[in-house]
Amino acid sequence: MLYFDRISLRRGNKLLFSDASMTIHAGHRVGITGANGCGKSSLFALVQGNIEEDSGSFHHEKGISIAHVAQETPALDTAAITYIMQGDTELTMLQGQMDQAEANGEGMRVAELHERFAAIDGYAARARAARLMHGLGFAIGSEDSSVASFSGGWRMRLNLAHALMCRSDLLLLDEPTNHLDLEAVVWLEKWLLQYRGALLLISHDRDFLDKCMNRIAHIEQEELTVYSGNYSDFERVRAEKLALQQASHEKQQKQIDHMMSFVTRFKAKATKATQAQSRIKALERMQLIAPAHVDSPFSFSFKHPGEIPNPLLRLNKASAGYADVTILHDLSFSLLPGDRIGLLGPNGEGKSTLIKLMADTLLPQKGSRVAAKELSIGYFAQHQLEQLHDELSPIQHLKMLNEQISEKEARKFLGGFDFQGDMALAPVAPFSGGEKARLVLALLVYQQPNLLLLDEPTNHLDLEMRHALSVALQSFEGAMVLVSHDRHLLRTVCDSLMLVSNGAVDHFNGDLDDYSAWLLQQRDANETKNEVKKETRPSKKDERRQKSDQRKALQPLRNRVKKLESELELLHHKKAELDSALADLGIYEKSSAAQLKELSLQHRNVLKQIDEVEEAWMSASEELENVA
Repeated sequence: MLYFDRISLRRGNKLLFSDASMTIHAGHRVGITGANGCGKSSLFALVQGNIEEDSGSFHHEKGISIAHVAQETPALDTAAITYIMQGDTELTMLQGQMDQAEANGEGMRVAELHERFAAIDGYAARARAARLMHGLGFAIGSEDSSVASFSGGWRMRLNLAHALMCRSDLLLLDEPTNHLDLEAVVWLEKWLLQYRGALLLISHDRDFLDKCMNRIAHIEQEELTVYSGNYSDFERVRAEKLALQQASHEKQQKQIDHMMSFVTRFKAKATKATQAQSRIKALERMQLIAPAHVDSPFSFSFKHPGEIPNPLLRLNKASAGYADVTILHDLSFSLLPGDRIGLLGPNGEGKSTLIKLMADTLLPQKGSRVAAKELSIGYFAQHQLEQLHDELSPIQHLKMLNEQISEKEARKFLGGFDFQGDMALAPVAPFSGGEKARLVLALLVYQQPNLLLLDEPTNHLDLEMRHALSVALQSFEGAMVLVSHDRHLLRTVCDSLMLVSNGAVDHFNGDLDDYSAWLLQQRDANETKNEVKKETRPSKKDERRQKSDQRKALQPLRNRVKKLESELELLHHKKAELDSALADLGIYEKSSAAQLKELSLQHRNVLKQIDEVEEAWMSASEELENVA
C-alpha cells in the first residue's frame, strides 16, 4: 500500500532522516515516535502529497482513500452530524447526484444511484455518524447543533469524527488523544482495533500506543527504524541495544536502582488490594523500561517540600459549580500527607471543577474549604500556559520566583527541562505548546509545593518528558491529585483512584483496566437505553414541537455563549498582535524601553480580560450543556 525506498527528508537545511525504507500494508498499525522536531509530521506531509522526498522514492497504490484529521474547523452553520457525514466523500457525492437526478426526472439514473447508495450502507450513515459523536463524548441530542456552537476542543473532536466517518484505506492520526478525556480514549482504542485499513499514528500516549499499534517507526539521530510489536516491545528492544553501549551502562544501572527502590518500598506496604498490586506491577515495568530513556534530555526532581501539615486540606459538605448550576454536591473529605489520588470520571462530571475547588480558584457554593496554614499548592492547568509573560525568557520567569538566583543556578535548573543555551534567554512568545508546558512545570517544581494539583499535565508533552515527569512524581513527598487521560502516568504515580460521577466523589475499588471495562459497560447500557427510547418515541409532529420549544428556551443562553466566543476571538486576535510585536527582538533595545513597557502592560491587560471572558464562557457553556 505504502512504499518507502531509501528516502531522505529535510526541513530547510536540517536533515530529518535519511536512507529510510519501510512497506506498510492493510492491517498494519504503525506508531510514529521520536522527539519533537524529528520529522514525524513531515512524514505525514509526504504521505499526503504536501511535500516531496529529498532523495529516494515514495509511492502508494493508485486509488487508495486517505483520511486525516483537519487541524482547524471554520465556524460553520452546518449541523454537527451533517459535517461528520461529509467525511464520507462518496456518500456526499451520491446524495448530491440523487438530488440532481430526481430534479431532472431521470428515473433510471435515480434507481442506479440508490442501488449504489444502499451498497455503501448509506441509509445507516446518520446512525454511524451519531455513534461516532457519542463515542467521542458528545451529548445525546447535540447532533443537530451547528459546528459553530462548539468550542475549539470540541471542534477538534468533530474533525476526528469526520475523519473516522471516511471509509478509508489509510488513516493518518496526529495526536488524536490530545483533546479527549479517558472515556473517549478508551472508546477510540476499541474503534481503531476494528479498523481494517492501514493506520499511521503519531502519539505520546504510551498506553494508547500499546493497545493499538503492531509496529513502531522510531526516528532518532536522523534515522528511521521500524520495530515489530507495540511500544513496550520497542522500549525493551531499544533498552537492550543501549545496554550494549558501555558508556550508557552505568547510568542505566542508576535508573534501575532508582526504580527498584520504589518497587521495594511499595511491596513492603502492599496489601492484596487490586490497586496496590496494580501499582507494584506498573513500577516493576518502569524498572524495565528505564534504560530505554537513558539518553533523555530531561532530568529533574521535586525537592523535599518542607513542613507537610496534616491534614493539608479539608472539604466540609462543599458544593461547587458555575452560576446557578451545581455540579458537585456535599463533598466531605480530607487530603493527607502522602495521598496520591487519580481522579476518574466521564467528561463533564466535574473532575476539573473539583481540582479548581481544591486549588481555591473556584469558591464553594455552599459548605467550606479549609486549608492548613502551611499549605503550599502547585497547580497545573492548561489555561496557565496563557499566563506566561511572552516577552520574558525562562530565566526571567524563574527570577520572578527568586530574585536572588544566579544565572548559573537558573541555567542548571532549567537545563533539566531541556532549556539549553540561547533558549533559556529567549522570549517565550514563539515557544511551542510543549515548550510552554515544560516551563510551567519547571516553575511549579521550583516552588517546592506540598500539594500538587495536576489537571491534564501531559497534553503537550512528548514521551521522553512524560517519562521524566513520571519518575520525578515517584519521589514527590507531598500529596498529589491528578486528572489525566495518560493511563501510564496514572498507573505509575497514583496509589488510589476516586470516581467523580453524578455529583459525588467516591473511592473506585479497582484498577484502570476495571475502569475501562466500567466505561464500556456504561456506554453499552446508555446505547441500549437510547434504543428503547427510540422505539417509544413520540410522533414526529410532537418531536418537532418539543425541539422548537427547547430551542426557544435555550436561545438566550446560546446567544450569550456566541457573544462571549466573539469577544474571545477578538481578544485572542489582539493577543496575537501583541505576541508578534513582543517577539520582535528590536523592541528590547534601550531606545524602545517606553514602547516595551506599554506593550507589556497591554499584554497583561489582554490576558486578564481573556481569563475573565473565558471563565464567563465556561460557566455559560456548562450551564447550556447541563440543561440542553
